[in-house]
Amino acid sequence: MLYYALHPLWKHFIFFNLFRYITFRMVMSVTTGFVVSWIATYYLIKYLKKHRYESQIREDVPERHLTKRGTPTMGGIAIIAGILSGTLLWAKISSPYIILALVTLMITGAVGWLDDYLKDIKRKPKGLLAKYKLYGQLSLGLLVGIMIYLNPPLWELRSATELPFIKNIYLQMGIGYILFSTLVVVGTSNAVNLSDGLDGLASGLVGILAVTFTIVAYVSGRVDFTNYLNITYLPGSEELSIFCAAMAGAILGFLWFNSFPAQIFMGDTGALSLGASIAVISIMLKKELMLFIAGGVLVIETLSVILQVAYFKTTNGKRIFKMSPLHHHYELSGFHESKIVVRFWILGIIFALLGLVSFKVR
Repeated sequence: MLYYALHPLWKHFIFFNLFRYITFRMVMSVTTGFVVSWIATYYLIKYLKKHRYESQIREDVPERHLTKRGTPTMGGIAIIAGILSGTLLWAKISSPYIILALVTLMITGAVGWLDDYLKDIKRKPKGLLAKYKLYGQLSLGLLVGIMIYLNPPLWELRSATELPFIKNIYLQMGIGYILFSTLVVVGTSNAVNLSDGLDGLASGLVGILAVTFTIVAYVSGRVDFTNYLNITYLPGSEELSIFCAAMAGAILGFLWFNSFPAQIFMGDTGALSLGASIAVISIMLKKELMLFIAGGVLVIETLSVILQVAYFKTTNGKRIFKMSPLHHHYELSGFHESKIVVRFWILGIIFALLGLVSFKVR
């Protein structure tokens, strides 16, 4: 909004010419996201504790997690507030990229909030039934896939995606792209949710991806950079860097309180909305397969659950890991929670760099 209100003033005050530069707005967006999220989280903790809206720790986790019972949840509300503030103030909100990103954030945030509300306020152990969460994710994925497939003027490569490390070759899927995009949304959203088991783990990993896609969005909207790197030029996609920067800032503000020992959890409000938002961003930028590389830790965490369940069922109760997702296996192996989190962050940075390297190695 500030872009529309203040940029026209550059004719009278040269200072306001700054608003035409995407880099300036990115810096302001990440700063706004951080400040709003930090303040919102601080007061949210006080409010939730005052009303005794506390997280209900599952029984099927390492025993020491039971000491975390009573920690407030729904911290995703503060993250969403930070993202909205940074985006609405500094982005061109008429951009179809921004509109779709905001719709994704709000829909999945609402689904996640309902689940947290039922579990932690209404004290229903199962919260929102898993099938209803899945229906919401499937509906969003189908909506995104259909919108992109039916709007070639906005998304020229409507039914294709870029192949990492390979120059000028695209994977064409036709109408099957709608199903593909749905799988990306559902898979990424659930992967973040599965990884949200240690203090700061999921928020840190998504923060790394937010920074990564800030770079990807900025580069994808620059014809000079895309020609040099041999990647798809997407006019207008640079506005997504504002959204991604706001996400990175908002996560940092939340992580201030979510790092070990956590004073608040983001809950499904944050996990589902952040996962789905990253997925939809990768879809709009045609970097779905790059997300698979950059989000390598999330992929490994999800695969550990799939392998554990499959092996358990086919071997009549035997296990590959002491517990899944993988971070719980290391906990039960004697590693301290904060050490696991930091090492997973390090791996997350390495995977993100590999994703970015796929641009140049073509």
